[in-house]
Amino acid sequence: MVELRLPKNSRVEKGKTHKGEVKDASKVRKFNIYRYNPEDENNPRLDTFEIDVSIHGPMVLDVLLNIKASVDSTLTFRRSCREGICGSCAMNINGTNTLACTAHIDDLKGDISIFPLPHMEVVKDLVPDMNNFYAQYESIEPWIKTDSSSGSSKERLQSIEDREKLDGLYECILCACCSTSCPSYWWNGDKYLGPATLLQSYRWIIDSRDESTGERLDDLEDSFKLYRCHTIMNCTNTCPKGLNPAKAIGNIKKLMLERDGV
Repeated sequence: MVELRLPKNSRVEKGKTHKGEVKDASKVRKFNIYRYNPEDENNPRLDTFEIDVSIHGPMVLDVLLNIKASVDSTLTFRRSCREGICGSCAMNINGTNTLACTAHIDDLKGDISIFPLPHMEVVKDLVPDMNNFYAQYESIEPWIKTDSSSGSSKERLQSIEDREKLDGLYECILCACCSTSCPSYWWNGDKYLGPATLLQSYRWIIDSRDESTGERLDDLEDSFKLYRCHTIMNCTNTCPKGLNPAKAIGNIKKLMLERDGV
């Protein structure tokens, strides 16, 4: 019988158990956290932290900050605003890609498992390598592009109706929760732009102040960049900002058909 083994450093092993300060034993929760350090030759491990959740704030990020400050200072993760605005603390919590700063502990049942965003190279612990994601975002040229010189010395105005078209798009914080929940992005992340970048692309395509709509659509006319989306809706279901990347992608496809006279 053939036995298949996962490549080295891909098998997650049982790790250590750490106990934090306890003031109320009834409030102790277990947090199983992915640990990986590429500088050593050990496999990734899942460490268990027993934390009294009554001694700090109510969010998962508060727990991680408490662990780093008083239990294990080597725990590595990204965070910044703590307000669900910057997207830095995106990670997989109990199987869902979300933001640690807006994930309320009381909403999570049982032991809480925390992993980095899936299907990305791991820099260390809960920190994924975002280089490819940001390079794809840069590739769509996310800024207003104009050919005319008119209005160059004054504000470019929009009607209220044109401004409203950007609602549900400009709020994207590029946390990558949607893209890393998409199987097509897992399989073709080097070619398929993914939900986040495509939502951002649509935001500029429909901006009334932009004069490069045709050029932007031409750039997306590719069998991989756009058309790997199969509308399974993982991206929309997991977006921590309540946005709908799948709808934005569908709208781009619709614009493609209208342009081609279909």
